[in-house]
Amino acid sequence: MKKERITINDIARALNISKSTVSRALRDKHDISPGTRKKVLEYASRYDYTPHYVARSLRSKTTRTIGVIVPAYNIPFYSIAICGIQDYAMKQGYNVMVCHSSEQYEVEKHNVDALLAAGVEGIIISVARNTELNEHVGKLKRKGIPLVMFNRVIEQFKAAKVVVDDYYGAREMVRYLIRTGCRHVAHISGPVNIALSLNRKQGYIDALEEAGIRFDPVMVVDADFTIDSGMKGMSALLNLDREIDAVFCVCDAVAFGAMKVIKRKGFRIPADISVAGFTNEPMCEVTDPTLTTVKQPIYEIGESASRLLFSQLRDPDIPAEHCILNTGLEIRESTRKLP
Repeated sequence: MKKERITINDIARALNISKSTVSRALRDKHDISPGTRKKVLEYASRYDYTPHYVARSLRSKTTRTIGVIVPAYNIPFYSIAICGIQDYAMKQGYNVMVCHSSEQYEVEKHNVDALLAAGVEGIIISVARNTELNEHVGKLKRKGIPLVMFNRVIEQFKAAKVVVDDYYGAREMVRYLIRTGCRHVAHISGPVNIALSLNRKQGYIDALEEAGIRFDPVMVVDADFTIDSGMKGMSALLNLDREIDAVFCVCDAVAFGAMKVIKRKGFRIPADISVAGFTNEPMCEVTDPTLTTVKQPIYEIGESASRLLFSQLRDPDIPAEHCILNTGLEIRESTRKLP
């Protein structure tokens, strides 16, 4: 038999106090005596009282809930970023609903509609790899729903954004590879419609040219953000009639795939080919060899996205802020050491 939900009325009757007194005690109002508050909270805990959020939202016209859309749950970056988003939101007294788009634009559009139907007060989104249109986020703007984009953003869409300095991080990593003696640096890039892919690729190109190394477009292959695409990209590079002594990858997952192919082909890492990634996922510390990468402040990215969203919730007219966080190099075993 289904257990009936205990209500504020039930608590009030059981303790012989008014409904409003119970309500104020549960909301920790200061005009309630400590003894009464203690009795109410103990009774509520004993009988598993939970507030009826739907009824509360109808009364207050607020759900105190925000929505988050990420490309996939199985990318470590997003699980860490979601922690940053949720921790900040909870401090504001809000709940978080999380959806994933399975890296598909159509699913991403459905996620937006589902979150709107659930009455979320704002949305934080990192777009799918094939998202090029902005119709769904444009809908949010028309409805006056606060929006923040993070990590993977639609560059041309005017909205609050949180990213890292992808260009700087990539340029510094390729500069490091060159300083270790590498002169034939290849690049496995990401989807060309994603701004971070283009920025990291440009950082790679500029680092080469600063060092007097001619950029060879053949040494760049476009991939995805997956291990499998890294394997395919590295296989394509090794099939070229080009010398390669290092490869800079658009993300760590791609670098993991590249390392697998390099070792399978009988090359040594880093003696023959240095490998570098971008993100600093936890797996970087357990690969063999451990992976050199550009480290991002992942938790802070999520926290900053949440902060920007709540700024909009407090002041809908606040200008859209573009927050750019710094990166750094995490040097491990997959790259040569400086001379």
